[in-house]
Amino acid sequence: MLRLDQLHLRERALAYLVTPEIEHLVASIPKPVGSFGYDPWGYNEDRFKVALGFCKLLYDKYFRVTAHGLENIPAQGRLLIIGNHSGQLPMDGLMVGVAAATNPGGPRLVRAMIERFFPTVPWLGNYLNALGGVIGDPLNCSKMLEMDEAIIVFPEGVRGSGKLYKDRYKLQRFGNGFMHLAMNHKAPIVPVGIVGCEETMPAVANLAPLARLLGIPYVPVVPSLLPLPARVYLNFGKPMHFEHAGSEAEVTERVEEVKTELRHLIDLGLKERTRIY
Repeated sequence: MLRLDQLHLRERALAYLVTPEIEHLVASIPKPVGSFGYDPWGYNEDRFKVALGFCKLLYDKYFRVTAHGLENIPAQGRLLIIGNHSGQLPMDGLMVGVAAATNPGGPRLVRAMIERFFPTVPWLGNYLNALGGVIGDPLNCSKMLEMDEAIIVFPEGVRGSGKLYKDRYKLQRFGNGFMHLAMNHKAPIVPVGIVGCEETMPAVANLAPLARLLGIPYVPVVPSLLPLPARVYLNFGKPMHFEHAGSEAEVTERVEEVKTELRHLIDLGLKERTRIY
């Protein structure tokens, strides 16, 4: 009887998360899967429906996301979405992903480039693959762009996600890799300024010796083990197009152009919000 009750509870929870709206959105996303329900990267439509239903609740009710510029995300074709990174946990990537998947102008599955240490965590790596995440390797990114995927990249990497609260909204060093990918594959870049995720899990210190011992990028000292309900603002800029560069110095200049636009979009979000929580 207990097992039967558990099954009923699971079915009710799934029905609550996977609403007709979620079914329609996922069905509208062009994403071919094989006979076992997976695509070549491990994406699974059924798991994505459940995750999108849950994350949409966070998006609407917990973080109360305000998104501007969704019309700047092309409904199809290869694309790099470049954002500022923060918050210790990848709430920023999740919220951008929900915004793209629920975009009135055309829902899209946005691939997330995940850090290499995630697959080392039991169960987590495969689960992130099922939701569309792929290890942040240039070869993976190149192959997906050739298949006209939309990819979100945080060029700051762990330098951004692991920074302390005192450094909030200060862009860390960008790598040039994303710009080479954009130029080589003629992929437009849509910058997105993310405001609010800095406050979801503000870190006052990083226990670097413990992080090295555990083999992970950082161990933050935070006020709560769960993300705080900060209001999140997403501002998507207009697509930026870049031709091949003549030198690495020119590539770096173009990276700085993207950073400048990101700073502008972050400033828009900071001016827009009237309260943090």
